[in-house]
Amino acid sequence: MHESKGTILVVDDTPANVRFLVGTLAEFGYNVRPAIDSQSALVGALEEPPDLILLDIQMPNMNGYEVCTKLKADERTKDIPVIFISALNEVLDKVKAFGVGGVDYITKPFQVEEVLARVKTHLSLRSLQKNLEEKNEKLALTLQQLKDTQDELIQREKMAALGQLIAGVAHEINTPLGAITSSVRHIAKFWNNHLLELLEFLQKLSPERQSDLFGLLQTSSQHNTFLSTREQRQIKKHLVSQLESHNLDNTVKLASLLVEIGVYDNIEPLVPLLKAPECKNLLDTVYEFANTRTSIRNITTASERASKVVFALKTYAHYDSTGDKVKAEITAGIETVLTLYCNQLKQGVNVIRNYEDSLPSILCYPDELNQVWTNLIHNALQAMDYRGTLTIGVKKIEDNLRVKVTDSGKGIPPEIMPKIFQPFFTTKPPGEGSGLGLDIIKKIIEKHQGKIEVESVPGQTTFTVFLPANNEQ
Repeated sequence: MHESKGTILVVDDTPANVRFLVGTLAEFGYNVRPAIDSQSALVGALEEPPDLILLDIQMPNMNGYEVCTKLKADERTKDIPVIFISALNEVLDKVKAFGVGGVDYITKPFQVEEVLARVKTHLSLRSLQKNLEEKNEKLALTLQQLKDTQDELIQREKMAALGQLIAGVAHEINTPLGAITSSVRHIAKFWNNHLLELLEFLQKLSPERQSDLFGLLQTSSQHNTFLSTREQRQIKKHLVSQLESHNLDNTVKLASLLVEIGVYDNIEPLVPLLKAPECKNLLDTVYEFANTRTSIRNITTASERASKVVFALKTYAHYDSTGDKVKAEITAGIETVLTLYCNQLKQGVNVIRNYEDSLPSILCYPDELNQVWTNLIHNALQAMDYRGTLTIGVKKIEDNLRVKVTDSGKGIPPEIMPKIFQPFFTTKPPGEGSGLGLDIIKKIIEKHQGKIEVESVPGQTTFTVFLPANNEQ
């Protein structure tokens, strides 16, 4: 049995129309529920909200406009997309349909292909909207949980560095959240403000120009190459020269628009179109679709970025209350810490990773080792004033895993080298360090039957950690 593509409520007082739409949509994998009058439509939508509603306008007792108005006024159904299907084909009828909250308008008699295409489009948009809402809620909940636990976390030395990272972590989450919000607003603005204009524009286009439009949309959608500013300038310069050779006006602006929509590889076949009166509106339409596609791509990228940061944070903050060693990958813990420090690293730190291939997992306390990597990386960044090179190497040496953390900072003075692992020893001003960091990580490493060494000269300080690769519980 195929999984349903979505639930659709079909509302029409003509039984034949209902049967036809129900049968057709069901054949293409949709779960379809019929309603033959306005009242049953409202009851059905409220009791079991569908993903999409196909709504007739001319019905007794309560017309489609009134039904849509009631649906949009109810919190339970206000976000369900409504597509009007009606024999009314006047512009004012369509304007009213969009005015009461409809997302699309199909004129009877309709083509099955048109109905299927628009149903698919709006179900996809609705699914995207739901996914975004769920991700935003999860991210907002995560941020709230961070705020709720920050006071408790900062009490412990393990979370002292995390307390300093909160601003950076919040930035790393808020930045993609802002990108998602901006992209969603752009998509909503496009569909809400330009859909009617687009429909009217398409109706006025000749078959030849419609073919041109679909060709441009296809070319634009297939163009995924990212161009640098320099590459854009070179392409625009070449385009301007080509356009001028055909005696076209506003060649600079036209070249910029063609580059924006990704249509510039071969413009010779486009010359008749570029000279046509409908050219500007047609290119503007393709530009709007290209922007919408870019917004969707931005949403996907931003969601993945935020999810990575949230996953790293949850991994780092996890506490294993069993007290048992578990198999873990050392590099995974290091990468978790680097992800949390992403905001500080990108300001001017070059990170070099020298990880040996096929490193074995080791039996360890991953949460405690994450504290080791946090302290070492945090100290290295402070030693460099967040400007320089951080090199992290992981290699198997006989029966041990060797982890080396090297910074290009000013180095540790020889006179204090013997004291750095002593409890409460710190060179930081009061309030900026407890002096317990290196003492605690030394004890964690010793708990793993390992050892830590340090070498330092101006411009290069290396902490080396050895951990048994074949240790048993």
